[in-house]
Amino acid sequence: MITSKNLVHHEFIGLKVHAINKNSSLNLKGTVIDETKNTINIEEKGTEKLIPKKGTLFVFELPNGEKVEIDGNILSVRPEDRIKKRFKKI
Repeated sequence: MITSKNLVHHEFIGLKVHAINKNSSLNLKGTVIDETKNTINIEEKGTEKLIPKKGTLFVFELPNGEKVEIDGNILSVRPEDRIKKRFKKI
């Protein structure tokens, strides 16, 4: 079960996300359809957008409706490595 405490150790594909990047005035809402080491691919209104993780703030919506904010800089690892990685508690 995905919770706010273990979200970084789970798969993001299929989750709703709001991506915000103040440097490029990016403000995008959609569903995660793919993820690589440096990017997240989001589908918004039938179009795919490739978003860089670095410098982007992601607000993921969990299946229970809870929203979790994650800095994309800490997500810049391969998804399979991120699942195993230990993160400092905030």
